[in-house]
Amino acid sequence: MNKHDETAGPSDAQQITLRGPAELADALPYLMGFHPNDSVVMVALHGGRGRFGGRLRLGIPREQEEWAAVADQLARSLVEGSERRDSRPDAIVVFLCQDPAEGERAPQTMERLRPFAQRLRTACGTLDVPVLEALCISDGRYWSYCCPDDRCCPAEGNPLALPGTTVMAAAAAYAGIQVRGSLRDMEARLAPLMATAAQEQERALDSAGAVLVSRILDPDGRGEVAGETLALARDLLQRLGSAPAAGAAATDGGDDGLITPEEAAAVILGLQDRETRDRAAEWMEGREAEAALRLWRALARRCVGPYVEHSAAPLALAGWVSWSTGDEAGARVALALALRADPDYTFAQLLHQACNQGLDPETLRRCLRGERILRERHGGVRASGEDAGRHTAARRAPRPTTRTQAGKRRRKATPRPRHGTGPHQGAAVSRGRARSAGRPGDRGARSRD
Repeated sequence: MNKHDETAGPSDAQQITLRGPAELADALPYLMGFHPNDSVVMVALHGGRGRFGGRLRLGIPREQEEWAAVADQLARSLVEGSERRDSRPDAIVVFLCQDPAEGERAPQTMERLRPFAQRLRTACGTLDVPVLEALCISDGRYWSYCCPDDRCCPAEGNPLALPGTTVMAAAAAYAGIQVRGSLRDMEARLAPLMATAAQEQERALDSAGAVLVSRILDPDGRGEVAGETLALARDLLQRLGSAPAAGAAATDGGDDGLITPEEAAAVILGLQDRETRDRAAEWMEGREAEAALRLWRALARRCVGPYVEHSAAPLALAGWVSWSTGDEAGARVALALALRADPDYTFAQLLHQACNQGLDPETLRRCLRGERILRERHGGVRASGEDAGRHTAARRAPRPTTRTQAGKRRRKATPRPRHGTGPHQGAAVSRGRARSAGRPGDRGARSRD
């Protein structure tokens, strides 16, 4: 079960009135920013006119035994989150979105999910928040679990409206809201490389790990690696920034040819250090942010094979830059994938929570700007990272919680203080139980922050 739900705060878009299940089903992609396939979506409604509030999305659990617990968790999360941001919901709308499994027809999918829909309705009712409507969307059709009238809700379902022909589509176009395609498509753009390219990248990661791990674990070498990582990342940033981003091609892998496997491996392993990653997060605004987002997405795709967990760092950075530049849908997808790669990755947990709660990213931007100014004012490492060295490492906080496995020997580092440093200072988020990477050979040091 994926415990990292996605929630969005109330929208400031123009007000429109949606009447009935058909218009609710058509509005869903605009509410989320993408088509949420294989997902349960819950939307809070406020006031007598049913103003949209918080939105919550989670992958539909495959095992029906999990449905009761998941339904209780989702209902509680949406109600409590709405109370923190705005007010207690007056009602909730539920969407179950899933295409038919192999050998299954859409009406059968709807019936298979009916017990889950009923459990969600019961969970919300237990919290004294009624479910106004519960819809199943499958294979271009929708069904209502709340309407017993076959005249308006036939057993074969009703077809969804053609894209761009609804009142919600017109309002979204006027407000400049775009639908990015399906959730599956958005995740695929960040998925690891396949076939020969993946094998070449894995060899490069193995080779880089054999050299960098011992240096990262050494207090003096850690500062040197940090400087080298940031300097190389800056070079790649400038390289990508000077290359044209041909629409979706840049995010779908068009940038992969601009970065060698050895360069990608060095930066990926270097970003496992928390402070190095926090420094990289400073590339968050303007043209620098555009190039940084392309770089983090490309590096996430290079985390192949046994290095998938290492993608938590570049994915979290991609989520941060997306959030910082106003792309909340893209941010939530990247951060959810970061937590899927490493559920205990604190940086992604904090960003995901802040994005979900509708906080203003400017607070974190000011913090990162301040870190850079203080560092430069006191003669520390330059923003580009070229001068990182031993004197810098000696001044820094204790080493991060780092683990590596070399041959059959395991080496555990001392856990760092829970209060931490950097942009997420003072956050009280549980990091969960530390887990060993469990990989054969020297797979690189990883920070769990």
